[in-house]
This record gives sequence, structure tokens and C-alpha cells, in this order.
Amino acid sequence: MITIKKYAAIDIGSNAMRLLITNIVEQNGKPTQFNKSSLVRVPIRLGQDAFTVGEISEENILRMVDAMKAFSLLMKVHKVEKYKACATSAMREAYNGNEISDLIKKKTDIKIELIDGKKEASIIAGSDLKQFINTEKTFLYVDVGGGSTEFSIFSEGKMITSKSFKNGTVRLLNNMVNEIVWIEIEKWIKKNTEPYHEITLIGSGGNINKLFKMSEKHQDKPLSYVYLNSQYQKLNAMTYEDRIAELGLNPDRADVIIPATKIYLSAMKWSGARQIFVPKIGLSDGIVKAMYYGKI
Repeated sequence: MITIKKYAAIDIGSNAMRLLITNIVEQNGKPTQFNKSSLVRVPIRLGQDAFTVGEISEENILRMVDAMKAFSLLMKVHKVEKYKACATSAMREAYNGNEISDLIKKKTDIKIELIDGKKEASIIAGSDLKQFINTEKTFLYVDVGGGSTEFSIFSEGKMITSKSFKNGTVRLLNNMVNEIVWIEIEKWIKKNTEPYHEITLIGSGGNINKLFKMSEKHQDKPLSYVYLNSQYQKLNAMTYEDRIAELGLNPDRADVIIPATKIYLSAMKWSGARQIFVPKIGLSDGIVKAMYYGKI
């Protein structure tokens, strides 16, 4: 007997908005399968507004409402039975964030929850990390977003500690990350990884996924520090236009990919990690699983 449920997750990030529709396949005596049915990404850079002027612009509010109307229709067409919409740092920090949430609820009937960095980290950690963390090894898990980066330490399959820092790609592009923040991250990583003999990184976020895809490696193989550093140098040497034309990067990916790579490289350097695994996970995957297992 097979049962199929359709759940959806909406991730309202600082660099883009995503709708993930998932088929959840339940079969007697077998593990539940989570199969991606559809993923739609809309490049609305809310962080550009929220981090520079403190509020989401009128233009982006209208774009958000249109995107959410489209997401609502897609969920209806797919016959989604359950959904959750979560917004991260840009919406959380914009002083009109709650006002926009109310407007979207009124216009589209989609309820948005503004979540903090800690909740974001725990939702993502509850997705597909288990295949990596249920071992005797120690991992530093790094999720780089537009507004913040979440760091979590896992050892012997358990989360030891986790912290969110206001250091993300959109903030870095706008020169809004003070040197003190970098120093705090370095101290936190060194202090929390020091008790462990060997650390491996796990990376998530759109930029590391793109870098991994460009490497053409098999999904279960890691990227090395040397490879990531060479990509960083290569990307840095190219113009924004060349990154779009020659590498086929989206215009809203071609600029943020460089600061994102810098964060992953820094985390590897400060933890002594030589490799980074890139499972295909993100906040939207985590939301679907958290809904299914009754955690949110």
C-alpha cells in the first residue's frame, strides 16, 4: 500500500524566494521518501532594501505579492495539502516586515512566519544531514544566506552547538559586515572545533550548490579546500558580465557567489577542514520534513 502526500515550502530569503513542492511517498515497512516535484526560484533581493535602508521598497513589495499569488496558484494546481512559508533575515530586519506579511496574507491568503537564525539552522539540520552526521566524525555545518550565516557543530551524530552571525552575501556586497563580525566568527569556530581531532565541513546554500554543480563531481564526493580556493581566484579574476556569459550564472548569482565562497573558505581555514560535502538541502527541504514530522 502506497500513500502519496503533497507538501509545499516557501522560503523567503534575502537574495531570492523559493517554492518547493514535494511528493511524500509512504509505503508499509519502507522509509518515507521525499521526492521533489517542483522548485521555483524568483530573484527578488529583499536584503538589498532591508540591510541598506531598513525597509522593503514599494517595488519589491509588489513583486513579492505577485510572486506569492503565483506560488498560491501553483500550490492549487499541484493539489498541495499542507504548506508553510518562512521568511529569514531580510524580512525579519525590515521595519515593515510584519506589515508586508499582513498584506500578503490579505492578498494571497498565505501566512508567513518570520523565523530567527537559530530556528533556521535547526530546520535545515533536520533535513538530509542525517546521512552525514550519524557517524563518529565531527562536522562543521555552514549555511550561507544573503543576510546571515548559520554555523553548527555536529559530533557523533548530535548537534553540539549552533550560532547565527549577521554575515551574508548581500550584506557583504554592500560592505555592511564589520571586521569585528569576522573576528567573532573566527573565534567561535576556533573555540568550538578545537576539542576535535579532525573536522569536515558540510555546506548548504544556493552558491555552494552552484559551485558543486560546476565541479561536475558525484553527489557523495566532497570538494577540497584547494579546489574551492582556485574557483574563488578564478571567479574573482572575471568580470560580473563574464561570469554570466562564460559560466552561465544567473545575474543575481554572479555577484553573490564570490562573498559566499569567501565565507566557506574562511570556515574551512579556521576549523582546519580540508574538505566540504555539499548535500542537496536547504531551508525549503527542511521545512517540508519538519512539517511532516510535526516539528513546526
